[in-house]
Parts: sequence; structure tokens; C-alpha cells
Amino acid sequence: MTPVPLRIETLTRETFAPFGDVIEMAGATAFPINAGTTMRYHDLAQVELAGEAPRTLVNLFAGQAWHAPVEIRMLERHPLGSQAFYPVDGARMLIVVAPPGELDESRIRAFISAPDQGVNYARGTWHHPLLCLERPGRFIVVDRGGAGHNCDEQLLERPLNVLNVGQRQV
Repeated sequence: MTPVPLRIETLTRETFAPFGDVIEMAGATAFPINAGTTMRYHDLAQVELAGEAPRTLVNLFAGQAWHAPVEIRMLERHPLGSQAFYPVDGARMLIVVAPPGELDESRIRAFISAPDQGVNYARGTWHHPLLCLERPGRFIVVDRGGAGHNCDEQLLERPLNVLNVGQRQV
């Protein structure tokens, strides 16, 4: 089956709001702490935990490099909690998402993060697993641990093809 092209959008708080939060310092509430030696960028993402006895997990992920063209064949979602990714080494991500609920393939969108941007997928948001662009990357990942099924995967009816992943597009 021939993949359908997927257009890449600029990642901003406004464009990503239907799917969760953009984690970045630009435009964030900030104030000095520790006698002025540290600047705190405050409340950047809403951590969501649902289900029986949830707990917050802080993880490190090491992602492999992906290069164009990238073919998207499946998406996953986490119905019991949010999932945040923030690069610790400036790696950029290709972010492929769709709104929560039944997967509507016509509503799939793609974004590319800047080296200083991360994302927090809202609970139930469909997304592709980690896609590091052009080089391997390391990420702090905050998500949900505890009892209950918290990962649904769904194959797409038609694969999507992201051709120009080396730059942002609009």
C-alpha cells in the first residue's frame, strides 16, 4: 500500500494544545530561586495519573536515529496517564499525534521539536513511539507506573510518509 504524505507543522504551545503540553522555557512563568543562583521555569506540563494505585515514573530513554523518509504504520496511547519527553542532549523529535478517543486517521498531525523543546502527551492522546531525528538522543521521560493496562497500540489503515524531516515546515 502506498503511504500517504504527512505535512510537518511548527511545534508551538498553541498548535500542540489539543494533544498536551510543549515543554520549553520560552514564554514560561519564571522566577529566581536559591538566592538568585537558579531560574525556575514553573509548571510546564500537567502530569496525569489515573487508575488503581498510580505512581509517577521518571525514566531515561535512549532513542535510535531516524532518517527521511519516515514511514508511520502505527500509533499508541496511554489511557491511564500522560507521558512527557524532554531531550537532555538537544536531540530533536519527529512528533506524530492524533486526538484522544477512537483513532481518526484524518486528524493525525506531525511536528518537529527544537533542541530545547519537549512534549507532554495528554492522557489518551495517540502518538508514535519516540522518533529521534538524524542522530541518537537521550530523553528524560515522565509517565505513569502502577497496576492496569496503560498502552494501546493500533495499526494504521494506510501508512503515512514523512519525507522532509530535516526541517520544520508549515
